[in-house]
Order: sequence, then structure tokens, then C-alpha cells
Amino acid sequence: MITYGTYAVPRADLGEAFHEFNPAGMTFIADAILPAYGVPKEDGTITVITRENIRIDDDTRADGGTFNRIDMEGEDLAYATQDKGLEIAITDRERRKYAKDFQVDLEKTAILKLRMLLKRELRVKNLVFNTATWTGSTLYTDNSGSPWDNIATDIIGQIVAAKEKVRLNTGVRANALIVGESAVQNMIKNTAIKARFQGTTTITVDMIRAGLASLVGLQQLIVGDTVYNSADEGQTFSGSEIWPDDYATVAVVASGPGMPVTTPCVGRTLRWTEMADGLLVPEMYREPQTKSDILQVEDYVDEKVFDPYFAHLMKIDA
Repeated sequence: MITYGTYAVPRADLGEAFHEFNPAGMTFIADAILPAYGVPKEDGTITVITRENIRIDDDTRADGGTFNRIDMEGEDLAYATQDKGLEIAITDRERRKYAKDFQVDLEKTAILKLRMLLKRELRVKNLVFNTATWTGSTLYTDNSGSPWDNIATDIIGQIVAAKEKVRLNTGVRANALIVGESAVQNMIKNTAIKARFQGTTTITVDMIRAGLASLVGLQQLIVGDTVYNSADEGQTFSGSEIWPDDYATVAVVASGPGMPVTTPCVGRTLRWTEMADGLLVPEMYREPQTKSDILQVEDYVDEKVFDPYFAHLMKIDA
């Protein structure tokens, strides 16, 4: 990767800490929904597989005749990565104040990672729980008349119906249910779902996750439970769920960042590898006017829906 002259010094030691930090008791699901895929340019086009590939072609060939030649149906999708980054100051006073308590560099690195995770989570939620993208009966179902917080609601039937919409729209079976923590808690209380676990008076999210294939024919239960402080700085804490109980999505998701970009799926996170190759490494520069060291992290990404037909959005709360 090309390097450029800068006053900032890469902190490889903090890069490992940044990469490994996972906030205890919080589950971030953006990477599970839109796994990263590296792109060589800041913006451009990539070719993705579309549902047009499920055509039936005549494969009969006469003796001595030519074969019916076909081609892969792909779509050139435009993308534009954006620089997503934050910085945080470590003052000389803080270094002295906390020297015997904890490593302030590591703690500030953790805060950077947490804030970037929260923002990314919110971006992906706004992307996949979006009624402007998923419109019409083939892409969206309003189940608010039979909400999931009613224990008698046929949640299983709603999920199966959404899964069938994805199959009929694309020829590909959905593999994931995306919900927030409050929605999955409603699943735990649901009469019909509890009946599937005979002999157990109390069921858990892990039990639903393990039994999801037999319940609704899906392989992954992706549950987001993150809460963020929506109050302005200095104001009283106001907790807001990133993944609310209003919506649920049944989708085809790529199984990980190693999957080719041509793998049919609802979308990916496109990351400009020239600027963010491998681990994100914090950089540090000196700010003498504030007597501070500044930690800075950036990431060039574009969270992208490839094809909305590879998902079905449901409204599940009145």
C-alpha cells in the first residue's frame, strides 16, 4: 500500500487493541448482515449477480449443430466509498492523572472503536429497515395488525411467508432472520413457538437460534441488541435502541467477507483497500496548543444494498 508523508505516527500496538476490542454485553450485527468486501478504488462499479440468472435456456443441440450460447447475467453497480473516521484527544494531564490506574491510550482506543461501531450499526439498520427501499407487496408486508408482542400472533407463519417471497422473487432461499432484541424477546413469549419446545417451560434466544431451521427453515438468527445515548453531550442520558421492535427482515446474507462479490445476497460493505488494508491502525499526532496527543482512525466504506429482492421486510409492531 502506498504511504504518504504525515505528522501522524501509526500505532500498530493500538491497531491490534482496536481490532480485538469487543464491548462486553453488546452485540453488533452490521458485519453479519453486510460482510466486508475489498475494492481497489475509492469509487467505481462492481459486477453483482442478479435474479435474472434463473432463466431456463434451451439446451438441446442437433448433431453437428452449434451449442446455444448463454452468458452470466450481472449488473454493474456504482459505489462510492466515504471516509468514516473519528479522533480523540489524550491530554498530558490525563496521562499523569491515570498513569497508575489504567493505560489511557488503550481506553481511549476502545472509546473510538465503540463510537465507530455504534455509528456503523445505525447506518446499516437505516439501510435494511428501510420502507423506502422495500416497497410493494413483493418486498414488504405490514403485519402490524398482528404484532409480535401479542403472544397469539402467528410469528412462524409470518416468517415462513416472507421467506417464500424471497424464494419466489429470486430463486434463492433466504438464510437469515434479522431482528432487534425486543422483537426476539417477543418470540420467546409466543405461544406457538413455545409449543415447539415441548417439555420446556422457559425458552431462550439460544434455543430459538439452535432450532431456527426446524421452526422456519432459516440458518441464522441475527439479533441486534445495541442501545446508544441519543441525548446531546452534557445532557441526561437517553437510551435508544438501534434495532427497534418495529421491523424484522428475512434475507439472503453472504456467509462472510471471504465470499466472492458475485455471491447472491442482499448486499455487502465495500471497503477501499488502498486506504484501509487489513487491520484499521490508529494514528497519533501531537497537538501542542492543547498539550495533547490525538488518536485518529479512519475507514473508507460504502454499505450497499445489491438487490432488495434478496430480502423481505416486515412491519411487526402496531
